[in-house]
Amino acid sequence: MPKRILQGVVVSDKQDKTVIVSVERQIMHPVYKKFVKKSKKYAAHDENNQFKVGDQVSIQESRPYSKTKTWTVISDNA
Repeated sequence: MPKRILQGVVVSDKQDKTVIVSVERQIMHPVYKKFVKKSKKYAAHDENNQFKVGDQVSIQESRPYSKTKTWTVISDNA
C-alpha cells in the first residue's frame, strides 16, 4: 500500500528531531455548500533539525517513532 504524502507549513521546531506541521485542506460544508478550511497538526521526524518555522514541507507516513510521531519530513517545497 502506498504511503500518504501531505504538504504543509512548519509551525513549531522547538523539540529535538521533531517538527510540527500544519496541513490545511478545504471541504465543502454539507448544508451551506461553501468551502471551509480545516487544518490539522502532525508531528514529523526531522533527523537533522534542518527545518524551521514557516518552511513549506512535504511529509510522508512512516513507522512510529513515538506515541504521536508517525510521519517523516521528506522534502522542502521552497
